Amino acid sequence: MPIACALAVLAAANLLNNWLARGPALYVVVCVSATAVLLLIARWDGLSRADLGLDAAGLRRGLRWAPVLAGIVLLVLLLLLTVPAGREAFQDSRAADLSVGRLLWVALVRVPFGTVLLEETAFRGVLWAMLRRRHGTAWATAVSSLLFGLWHLLPSRGINRSNAAVGSVFGDGPAGVVPTVAVAIAATTAAGVVLCELRRRSGSLLAPMALHWAVNSFGYVFAWAAARWWLDG
Repeated sequence: MPIACALAVLAAANLLNNWLARGPALYVVVCVSATAVLLLIARWDGLSRADLGLDAAGLRRGLRWAPVLAGIVLLVLLLLLTVPAGREAFQDSRAADLSVGRLLWVALVRVPFGTVLLEETAFRGVLWAMLRRRHGTAWATAVSSLLFGLWHLLPSRGINRSNAAVGSVFGDGPAGVVPTVAVAIAATTAAGVVLCELRRRSGSLLAPMALHWAVNSFGYVFAWAAARWWLDG
């Protein structure tokens, strides 16, 4: 019953964010509200802060992992800029069209307090802990990662139009939507496995949160900067 309730909350949040929510602030409100409800469901299910990776020891471990993970992401993105195929991946209209103020909002508010807070709490926190207690670590990782992949079905529909690298592979027309979505689901499922393993090894929810934030926020910043300084010729 608690798992079904958690899934219902996530389904509602996904629909609100992709179909009904309008404006950047509302997206964050939906994510924060859904996170609060999920934590209440976790408490109802008897999960402790340690089960969720949010106990004091877990938070300390996560704070040690965070700068290392952010540094690795930064290094990888810088290396991508050195090769033509990597630079093409930064041609993304979702970031390139942002003003400086909107870029800061996305990187410092929308991503950490919207996307990362909800998705990590849901898929590497509450659902992973619930499934792990009932079925073991392997099942928890597999199921929560698959759900994480399916979570990206709606938001991935327009990637082939907004990202030049994706559009060059699948086409930027309607025919490219289905393969783009399928690959996005597969890729985010694989990413979910990595994040779950990071959660397990670190014993902290902050570690996958830090990696998730670094990939998304640094990705926006690099795509925004690339459109102005590195890709204008």
